[in-house]
Amino acid sequence: MKNILCFGDSNTYGYKPDGTGRYDFNVRYPGRLQLILGEAYHIVEEGCPGRTTVYEDPNNPYKRGLDYITPCLMSHRPLDYVIVMLGTNDCKSVFRVSAPEIAAGLSRIVEKIRDIAGAETGVLLVSPVPLGSNMGKPGYDPEFDRESVSVSKALANAYAKLAEEADCCYLDASLIAAASPIDEEHLDETAHLNLASALAALLLKDRIMRNNVDKRDRL
Repeated sequence: MKNILCFGDSNTYGYKPDGTGRYDFNVRYPGRLQLILGEAYHIVEEGCPGRTTVYEDPNNPYKRGLDYITPCLMSHRPLDYVIVMLGTNDCKSVFRVSAPEIAAGLSRIVEKIRDIAGAETGVLLVSPVPLGSNMGKPGYDPEFDRESVSVSKALANAYAKLAEEADCCYLDASLIAAASPIDEEHLDETAHLNLASALAALLLKDRIMRNNVDKRDRL
């Protein structure tokens, strides 16, 4: 059985855009991924609302991904893959950081994964869907503003560069999903399904490539 860890924030947790709670397991993308991949795979969910890469939110403490990733990996190893989708909360106006700075924080998490889970564990980086253009207006999450939107849109390029440098698989979630028009921050049911389908395709493709490399190594 292949073990896959999904490490992220409220969109990995499955937070509903209308604020009424959490989607059921078979709706949120880790659960959808489990259904698509089947019994040969085991999906471990580690989604926490408010989680950042490396930044400590004074209004929402204990949410640094860098702090939690070590005990998380030690609890769930051995792992075949770790999927990381973080960065949206780093765009909060309280931090005032750029997309490259967020990517630099994410690179520290990748280093932890490699150190603790081992080089044989595949890492799949997902740049989250951008925030909607209404952020900063009344009725939307007050922790974000217009600058947050610009930073969120720049994450895809910064993460693609990091994935290439760190030799990670990569998915730009904005190519197959978008934030719900309800809150312009969280994924709706369709977006969760689209994300799970795209992740499954990438994982299966990478697994085939790894197997082919292993076979060549034995020749």
